[in-house]
Amino acid sequence: MKLLVTGAKGFIGKNLCSTLHNIAQNKDRSFDLPTDITVFEYDLDTDPAALENWCAECDFVFHLAGVNRPKEQEAFMEGNFGFTATLLSALERHGNTCPVMLSSSTQAALDNPYGRSKLAGEELLREYGRRTGADILIYRFTNVFGKWCRPNYNSVVATFCHNIARDLPITVNDPAVKLRLVYVDDVVAELIAALKGQAHREKNGFCTVATEHEILLGELAELIRGFRASRTDGIVPKTGDPFIRKLYATYLSYLPTDAFSYPLTMHRDDRGSFTEILHMPERGQFSVNISKPGIAKGNHWHHTKNEKFLVVSGKAVIRFRRYDGDEIIEYFVSGDKLEVVDIPTGYTHNIENIGDTDLVTFMWASESFDPNKPDTYFLEV
Repeated sequence: MKLLVTGAKGFIGKNLCSTLHNIAQNKDRSFDLPTDITVFEYDLDTDPAALENWCAECDFVFHLAGVNRPKEQEAFMEGNFGFTATLLSALERHGNTCPVMLSSSTQAALDNPYGRSKLAGEELLREYGRRTGADILIYRFTNVFGKWCRPNYNSVVATFCHNIARDLPITVNDPAVKLRLVYVDDVVAELIAALKGQAHREKNGFCTVATEHEILLGELAELIRGFRASRTDGIVPKTGDPFIRKLYATYLSYLPTDAFSYPLTMHRDDRGSFTEILHMPERGQFSVNISKPGIAKGNHWHHTKNEKFLVVSGKAVIRFRRYDGDEIIEYFVSGDKLEVVDIPTGYTHNIENIGDTDLVTFMWASESFDPNKPDTYFLEV
């Protein structure tokens, strides 16, 4: 299978090509495509003669090339109509009636230079389809977001992510503006579905991405500001929400390369240290505890808060005694055999380092620590 991708170095093109290469190299089996894929990547710096050759051979065309912010308005028509004409002429010269997918825009419904150029490209492709019998697929994409999109250009998500990650200002003229967004991975999945003859076609003849998200501009800004704040307050975004998961992944891709890491506050004393890593409003708190040899920590119980301990390095004994009982229960654990120990409510408990090296324990609590309601009561085991 030979696939031609125009605009291969652009935002959508780069994401599509990387996925097609993963499929070809058998690294991604989720799309149920054969691995005998050859991708012809065409962009501004490609030898035009290559386009002629590839148009003779290709089995499907992803036409993603276009112009959206030229220096001169005339370039809109040249880039969005003129190159489409060049592409279709080359296909027709070789009698190649393979399917052609066109990346258009919702702007095609508006009377502006960019919109008129995209509409002209659509009409040209429709006429080509009528004349040759080739299957045509026109997508009017709206606000595609994701990794590798150029910030401070024509994407509000890319601009907000880039600027907020660098503590630069953003502009929110009307926070009540409603945005329709599609995630680039969903776009790629749809394009591969189109390749398989499974495009989502609407009654109006256009194709569409099945998964779309709506959000107010002001809400978008606040979400991304929250992502930045999570590196200091430790509050993890609610990635169970598909849109927040996609947006957070996008935000992280715009971090400055010297800011991938961030410090944590280590609470140190002679016994070792305790460091909170993550706070999850609906999933509790995740921390790491380091204890020196011979040190026991804990000796407290909880009414409702429950915990899970996982020793990842060193040797320890975890002791329990029910609040109203005398029997002491012991669990011996070590980093040599990873196992989680549940800490039930109503049991006072401690953990003692019985090894010769530092004891490192991952701890999860069902509630983030609240100093006004700690639900933690001292009682020797």
